[in-house]
Amino acid sequence: MTDPDTTAPTDASTPHPHLRVERHGAVLTLTLTNAARRNAQTPTLWLAFAEVARALDPQVRVVVLRGEGQSFSAGLDRGMLAPGGVEGEPDLVGLAVDGPDAAAEAIAAFQQGFAAWAEVPAVVVAAVQGHAIGAGFQLALAADLRVVADDVQLAMRETSLGLVPDLGGTGPLVAAVGPARALEICATGRFVGAAEAVATGLANVAVARDQLEAATADLVDALLAAPEAALRELKPLLRGAASSGRDSQLQRERGAQGRLLHGLAGLVEG
Repeated sequence: MTDPDTTAPTDASTPHPHLRVERHGAVLTLTLTNAARRNAQTPTLWLAFAEVARALDPQVRVVVLRGEGQSFSAGLDRGMLAPGGVEGEPDLVGLAVDGPDAAAEAIAAFQQGFAAWAEVPAVVVAAVQGHAIGAGFQLALAADLRVVADDVQLAMRETSLGLVPDLGGTGPLVAAVGPARALEICATGRFVGAAEAVATGLANVAVARDQLEAATADLVDALLAAPEAALRELKPLLRGAASSGRDSQLQRERGAQGRLLHGLAGLVEG
């Protein structure tokens, strides 16, 4: 087992004061590092997520999203909703005063920090412990796979603030639990624990808190052991299945298989 969080990185950077990015061979790990604030998020952090995703090396096969400390992420820094906002951050309240179109335009850029992970060829794994609330929950939902600790508490609290989830979380939430349960989770803002998360498809597996890193590393190793070309075809094939009609999905299946078979034939001939 190779633990991507403990082996020496081949490359490391800090694209944001509260984000550490480490490259370990074919694995890129993004770590939220504002543990004192339970990894509260801000718009500049979301822009940094998008920047990392856009610049992702094609040789990276797995991306791991994680947070330092007791919580994965407690969501938006509440200071962002106060008049004047947070120093060095966009003034969300001020943008809203300019009208709904101005606010929506700003949000479009922020959403890319979450939506971009569905588009990268690498498989994205979120290792989630403690609180994952609002933007924290949506960051976990942006991943392809989720490993959660038994102390996890997932929640969408935007509605209690008079808002809605707007960072790309509504689509994967509905895909996992259906529209009725998604509505109930968002409208009530209640916590979803580890057992319910696994039962409803919000998480792939739940483990004891002290086993989270090891379980994530085991999953990463299993993904790296899969044939690279097949895994790169598999991610978009499955992600697009729910929105594709039957004929379209069949076409996408045979197209992917044709490319893979052609590649295998080339290896045999070589």
